Amino acid sequence: MVNWCDIIGQEEVKQHLVRLLMENKLPHAIMLCGPKGAGKLPLALAFAQMLLCQHPTEEGACGSCPDCQMSSLWAHPDLHFSFPVYKAKSSDKPLSDDFLEEWRGQIGRSPYFDIEDWLEDIGAENQQVVIYVQESDNLQRKLGLKSSQGGRKVVVIWLPERMNEQTGNKLLKLIEEPPIGTHFLLVSQEPDLVLGTIQSRVQRINVPALTEEVIGRALVERHAMGEEDARLLAHIAQGSYTEALKRMQHDSEQQQFFELFVNLMRHSYGRRIKEMQLWALAVSELGRERQKRMLEYFQQQLRENFIYNFHRPQINYQGRDEENFSTRFAPFIGERNVIGIMNVLSDAQRDIAQNVNPRMVFFDLALKMIVLLKTT
Repeated sequence: MVNWCDIIGQEEVKQHLVRLLMENKLPHAIMLCGPKGAGKLPLALAFAQMLLCQHPTEEGACGSCPDCQMSSLWAHPDLHFSFPVYKAKSSDKPLSDDFLEEWRGQIGRSPYFDIEDWLEDIGAENQQVVIYVQESDNLQRKLGLKSSQGGRKVVVIWLPERMNEQTGNKLLKLIEEPPIGTHFLLVSQEPDLVLGTIQSRVQRINVPALTEEVIGRALVERHAMGEEDARLLAHIAQGSYTEALKRMQHDSEQQQFFELFVNLMRHSYGRRIKEMQLWALAVSELGRERQKRMLEYFQQQLRENFIYNFHRPQINYQGRDEENFSTRFAPFIGERNVIGIMNVLSDAQRDIAQNVNPRMVFFDLALKMIVLLKTT
């Protein structure tokens, strides 16, 4: 279960949701919008629990009614989930229900996760995940059934921007004319990509990025992190508690990306062709989704090194090892080459997404870097 007290910050949003329910002004469809890691999904889950509770209070679900006492809220017969999935070999018509075990497992571990975590959970690192058109038919069938407890039915749709137009159009009718007592909670990171007609049928609630103070305090209180380390990690996370948890729990991948970034820049600057070829070979074996994350990390580090030259530490977001490297590397990133390098990294990311041979992509990237690093 996720209670209000489990959610990091967002007091104003919590109060707004509670007020809508207590004053009987709750619309049948709400879309929680905001950046990654702000707590949109935890808010939706906690509010879903409150909606299903028979005696909700301003503090949240009562915790004692039959609905609250169920062994697992996520298996509640009146709570339905819809989220992006991929076409496994065993099915050409995938549904969210096919991945419910993985979904409930992820929520049980932590409701603060992102699309990359989800792809890893369902073994879809090299697949595109979508909310397919048959999902709307499945939801319509479920919502047509009588409520098990005679109360509300709740649908949580995670990342509605992953619907194609056909799916959105079919779901639109269900959102426009839902069965009595049905509430939709949409959770979107990129709301402008949601079908316009759906946007016009939901009440949008913005969930802002978390402050460094809120993230730092949560790391200290919930994970027994030292205050200095928590402050640094909260600063690097840039408003995302999910990112802070990732940095804390999956430091090995970040360290690997950092080492690959350093090696690329050193080999290219030194024009060490053999080492560049070996580097490209090693990176080509990482897997497409990890390669994309690596290139995103490279672009982030390029930005950090460019900003480092302005001597404004308050707008730099780096760990200690990254900052130590920047003291030597940042002078090679300036106004004359930063855009060129960023474009080369962006092009590589596009090519990887389009299944271009990764060994060719990364060796070409390393070769281009030779010229760009000499242009400062």
